[in-house]
Amino acid sequence: MAELPARGRAVCGGIIDAVTIPPATATPAFTAILSDTDFHRAAQGPGNHRLRIVWLGRRRVPGISAGVRLRVEGMVSLREGLPTMYNPRYEIIGIQES
Repeated sequence: MAELPARGRAVCGGIIDAVTIPPATATPAFTAILSDTDFHRAAQGPGNHRLRIVWLGRRRVPGISAGVRLRVEGMVSLREGLPTMYNPRYEIIGIQES
């Protein structure tokens, strides 16, 4: 995730760290912060290891909550200093049971 372009199409994956649900009076937009899986393991290193994901027009996205592994694909742009992807295609990655 540290190698995301400032602007352009990208595919990446990680773990949802946080979700933001706006109040009923605000414009519907479900926002999540995706962190690099390697960053979770090492908790250090250079580069930006976070991606803001925004689903416009939605108050929630089924299956998306903190701790979920996710793979996203879409256009990246830099907003408020954080790489941001709007309305991405996404895939929830399950963990293998032992």
